[in-house]
Amino acid sequence: MTSLLMCLCCVLLELMAVHSRVLMQSRIVGGHTAAPNSIRYLVSLKSTSGQHFCGGSLVHRYWVLTAAHCNIGAEQMMIVAGDYKVNIFEGTEQYAKPRILVIHPLYNRSTNNADIMLIKLRAPMVLNKYVSLAPLPRQGTGVAEGHVCRVSGWGYNSLEGGQVPVTLRTVTVPIVSTARCNSSDSFNGNITANMICAGYSTGGKDACKGDSGGPLVCDRRIYGVVSWGNGCGDAKFPGVYTAVSRFRRWIDQTIYGSYLRCFKPWR
Repeated sequence: MTSLLMCLCCVLLELMAVHSRVLMQSRIVGGHTAAPNSIRYLVSLKSTSGQHFCGGSLVHRYWVLTAAHCNIGAEQMMIVAGDYKVNIFEGTEQYAKPRILVIHPLYNRSTNNADIMLIKLRAPMVLNKYVSLAPLPRQGTGVAEGHVCRVSGWGYNSLEGGQVPVTLRTVTVPIVSTARCNSSDSFNGNITANMICAGYSTGGKDACKGDSGGPLVCDRRIYGVVSWGNGCGDAKFPGVYTAVSRFRRWIDQTIYGSYLRCFKPWR
């Protein structure tokens, strides 16, 4: 009987540990609640059933910047701006359906390279005290190692993959050098020139599942898009972001160039 009780206790403890690990991998890790309407360019990508699944940034009244891996098809998503508590109507929200999704032609699902996408909206968002445009960096500019940036998002917070009403959260993380991020102790060469890493050597602070597509902001400009990682808040594995400055020309060409006239992929 004693052995049985001990076995049951071990199983219970293991289940609790698994439960804890999953929860840690389901929201901004180690952060805090953002002030209401303080990140006005952040948008929520929701399924047609109303479930938040990715973040994004409004870079033009008609265009949203997000991650390519957030693509679930234009007919399956809704873009919500002016949100603070997802799944709770606050009267500040604006809703728009996507017209087209523009995935970067170099996007590779296997390597996560060029994990960036632009969404053209069917109707423009109205800029006001709840909704604004995100400032972007110039082409090719970088951020120095150790520079502290901010990542924000909603993220899932239930084991079933659903979501209870949750308030926007944010956390600051320092930029990690590509050399360190690519070391054999970390991502072992899988970080491309189109990616940047950010996180503490002690771990504990990171973006996570449900934050994908959201902004990494340095010096008030969006230098990164939440892309991928190995777990969340792991000391050995910083968060990996798409380097927005590598794609500024593509962003401008897509929004303002010939794409609008002929709807052909940018080259």
